[in-house]
Amino acid sequence: MRWALALVLALLSGTGFVYAVTDGFTALTAEAARRRQVAHEPRPVPDAMLMTADGTAIRLREALRSDGRVAIVGFFYTRCVALCRAQGFITQQLQAVIQAQGLASRIRLISISFDLRERPPDLQRYGHDLQADAGLWQLGSFMRAPERDALLRQFGIVVVPLQFGDFEHNAALHVVTPDGRLAGIFDLDEPGRALRMAQRMSANRRAPHVGERS
Repeated sequence: MRWALALVLALLSGTGFVYAVTDGFTALTAEAARRRQVAHEPRPVPDAMLMTADGTAIRLREALRSDGRVAIVGFFYTRCVALCRAQGFITQQLQAVIQAQGLASRIRLISISFDLRERPPDLQRYGHDLQADAGLWQLGSFMRAPERDALLRQFGIVVVPLQFGDFEHNAALHVVTPDGRLAGIFDLDEPGRALRMAQRMSANRRAPHVGERS
C-alpha cells in the first residue's frame, strides 16, 4: 500500500533527523528514561489556546476536561509530505479501529499543527483528505508561540524551521488523560501500544455527553 511505503520512507527520514539532534543517538537513552518516567508519573500538560478546524478558539485543558475522553495526541503541520503524512495515515487507521471497536465514547484523537500560519481552512482540507470524523478526531493549531513552545517541550517534540516555510521535526503518539496529564509516549510504529494504554486508562471513565459512533 502507498501509505505503508510513505510511512517507511518518512520514518527513515525521521531517523536521520533524530540522529542529528541527539548527537549520534547519545540522547536516546535519556528519552527512553523520560518515557518511563512519564508512564510511571504522568506530567501536567501546559495549557494552550488552540484554533480548531471550525474556527472555534478553545483552551486545551478545558477541552480535555469537558470532553472526558482519553486522548491520543500528535503534532504536525498540514503542508508536510513526509513524516506528518505518515503520522496522518497512522491516526486515520487508529480512527478506524476506534470506530470498529466501539471505543469512540472513551477515546479521541487530537492533531495539533505547530505552524502558527495555519488557519481553519488548512485544517479542514487536511481533515477532509484523511476522512477525519470531527466527533472523534479533532484538528487544531496553536495561536501563540510561547504556549506552543512550552507544550512541545513537555511532549518532547523538536521543531526546526527550514527554508521556504517548512520544518524538520520528530513525531510520536501521546496518550493524555482528560484531566490534562501526559501519561504515555509511543513511536509512530507503535499505534497498537498507544491504543491499548488509552483503553486501559479509559476503562473506568465515561464521557456522558459523547455517544458511540460507528
